[in-house]
Order: sequence, then structure tokens, then C-alpha cells
Amino acid sequence: MSAGLAALTGAAAVGSAIVGGVFYAFSTFVMPAFRRLPTQHGVAAMQAINVAAVRPGLMIALFGTAGACAAVTVWAGVTWQTRRSLLLIAGSACYLVGAVGITAAYHVPLNNRLAAYELADPQLEQVWQHYLRSWSAGNHLRAAGCLAAAALFSWALTTDHTESG
Repeated sequence: MSAGLAALTGAAAVGSAIVGGVFYAFSTFVMPAFRRLPTQHGVAAMQAINVAAVRPGLMIALFGTAGACAAVTVWAGVTWQTRRSLLLIAGSACYLVGAVGITAAYHVPLNNRLAAYELADPQLEQVWQHYLRSWSAGNHLRAAGCLAAAALFSWALTTDHTESG
């Protein structure tokens, strides 16, 4: 593996692990904590997080890693080494579908719907309970996709290039 590809793969592995760690934290203790709060408090906290999340810290990690994944995929295809290339492409797919795809197609619309509710809305309790279940289920998938990507990238870094199939 060239030094450039190794560095890019390492960046994709670390980025996938960081983003996966954020999602894992939400799945394991943030959302369960919100579930214990009174509805208006949980909704207000989640609405605030959804605004704060769209800032450089998370966006650079989320989309910088996506860029690294895209570059790794192209490089893997151009320099085809069967086992390593398959691991790199699989890792990229896990991240791009698991982190970016599910976020864009599933979580952003859920967050936008939640943002439209006022804390005094009489339907807020029902909306919040549905949001908690739906958002958390999708988030478990995001965390798993990111952590699988990190594992696959790490495996690719340790795979001997002389191995085939």
C-alpha cells in the first residue's frame, strides 16, 4: 500500500470511528437520558442539539470522512488489489450509506419535522415518543455502519498486498 493510500485509509478509519462514536454516544446514553426528561425539556434539548450539530466540528468530521471514503474508493479501483480493494470499497460503502445516506435521507427530515413543533403544541407528547423511537432506531444503524467502516479500513491497512481473493 502506498504511503498516500495508507494515510487516506487511516484518515477514513479515524473519521469513521469519530463519527461512529458520536452516534454511539447518542444511542447509548444521550437519547435514553432525553427519554427520562419531561417532554418539553427533551424536545427543547434535541432541537438545540440539531441546530448546534450543523457547525464545523461535526460537519468537517462527517463530510471530510465522506470525502476520504470517496477518494479511497477511487484509489482502490485504480490500483486494484483484490482483498485490500474489496475491504476499502466495503468500508467506504458502510460509511457513505450508514453515516451520510441515513443522515440525509432519514435523520434530517425527522429533525426538520421536530423543529417545526412549538413546545406548547398539544400533540408534542405523541410526536416526541414517535421521534425517540424512530430517530434512535436509525441512529443505531448509523453507529453500526460507521464502526464497521472503521474496522474494515483498519483491516485493509493490515492486509498484505500479496494476498489475493
